[in-house]
Amino acid sequence: MRYAEWCIAAPSLEADIAAAAMGLDDIGHSRVLYGSLRELGNGDGPPDEGNYSNVPYLDRPWTDWTQFVAANAVLDSAFSIMIEALVNGNVEVLRSRLKKMLQEERYHYLHGRSWMREAKATGAIEQAWREAIEWFGPDGADVDGFKREGKLAHGVADLRRMLQERVGGQFADAAIDWTKWDSARRRTIPGGIDQATLEMLHGLAEKRYMPAGG
Repeated sequence: MRYAEWCIAAPSLEADIAAAAMGLDDIGHSRVLYGSLRELGNGDGPPDEGNYSNVPYLDRPWTDWTQFVAANAVLDSAFSIMIEALVNGNVEVLRSRLKKMLQEERYHYLHGRSWMREAKATGAIEQAWREAIEWFGPDGADVDGFKREGKLAHGVADLRRMLQERVGGQFADAAIDWTKWDSARRRTIPGGIDQATLEMLHGLAEKRYMPAGG
């Protein structure tokens, strides 16, 4: 959704097209993931802003291109690394269905890395890095438990190391207060996506323009 918001606002026509394409990719990826989770017995919850388990970085529309770059380079990479861990785990539904997703995510990674070299996005990248670490979770929590069970191929320490290697550069240890961490939503601060985005996700915004009785 956030990628799509930049499909006519990026610094170049090429970047506009890339934003639209990556947004479409991620819609498809979301459908595959939610379908897999339903098959594994995880039903959808009530559609309110607090029900979405998104990182805070996605709560509000981005107002600067550097925010797009940081999400593309850091958060997208974090999500891809987690998908890799699932593909190499022992849950057959995820092993079989998520492989194609990784091929498409590689393009996202290459796009983000190329813009990291051009855009001055240090502040946005640091924020995205912190939220990616929160999303992985603390040492010894659920991710490490899934690693022990074989559901994930990597634990938290490995995920952090792989993200550092993929993004490049040196990042200071994020000073995260894990006592405030919400294990379900994978974040330390409250909040959720803005109401306008929520209405678009539910198709409510489009209904305003439908003919009466349509």
